[in-house]
Amino acid sequence: MGTFIGHVYPGLFLISYGLCQAIVVSKAMIFKDSLLDPSCHPRNKTRWARLWKISYGGLLKMLAGSILIAYEISCIKGGLILMNRELPPRFMYPKEWQHLTMFILFTLNGCVDVMSKNLLPQRCVVLEKGTLVLTFYVLLLLLMSHVQDSTGIELQIHYLLIVVVFLLMLVLTIGLWTPDTFHLLLIETFLFLTMGSWLIQGGFILYRPVTGYPWQDDDISDIMFITIFFCWHVMINALCLLGIYGISSFGHHCYRPSLKLMESKEAPHHKGTTRPLYKLLREVEQSEKDDQAPLLSKSSP
Repeated sequence: MGTFIGHVYPGLFLISYGLCQAIVVSKAMIFKDSLLDPSCHPRNKTRWARLWKISYGGLLKMLAGSILIAYEISCIKGGLILMNRELPPRFMYPKEWQHLTMFILFTLNGCVDVMSKNLLPQRCVVLEKGTLVLTFYVLLLLLMSHVQDSTGIELQIHYLLIVVVFLLMLVLTIGLWTPDTFHLLLIETFLFLTMGSWLIQGGFILYRPVTGYPWQDDDISDIMFITIFFCWHVMINALCLLGIYGISSFGHHCYRPSLKLMESKEAPHHKGTTRPLYKLLREVEQSEKDDQAPLLSKSSP
């Protein structure tokens, strides 16, 4: 992960996951649907129900985690060994092993999501959320030790990343007790997007600066602009969430008239089924009146 690609690929994965979750949360908010068991449209129940229930987020985690694990192992010439053969033996490649631990945890989290949603007889939301929370607890610990030998620009970038991971860990922990809350899912999605976009920005700052000249660790203005860029990422991601919700809401309002038209076409069929029953009731009432008429005539003087 200590390369340009090592920062950009995880960032792209987090952004993709955040965008998918943003669409799901926007749909649930618009239709006032459940976040844990979202329902599909009645017209699509027979055709798309199985596809809708697939854990796409879990599959994305598994795919991205497996690719990143293979990439991290391939970056080390001679293989990623744990200890050398010298005396006394020493641990080798500590940062690479930290990256590998992160990617393995995300892959396992994706496996748990797929197992819970598609393989178990009943979905276990606590297992999914608990695994994700555990992943970010470990991620925070790894990041805290990851910056021990960092200075200047790199240290500032990782400090801001640690802030995002810490907030995400808090939100996920609270979500264990309130998993079906729109506000928490919205904040979680926003933090995923911010984490992903900031990782990509960090890759460009550290390894491929736009100006072609490296950032200076001893220049206070460069360190200040790191925080300014982070604030811009916060605003852009918030606008991105707002835009996704606005597009989803606009699409829903445009789709609603066609839905009403479809329901109005189906209405005559329902009327046709109730009409004979109504006639039958009227015939029964009329026969009862006819039966009561002779009795009234006999009882009258």
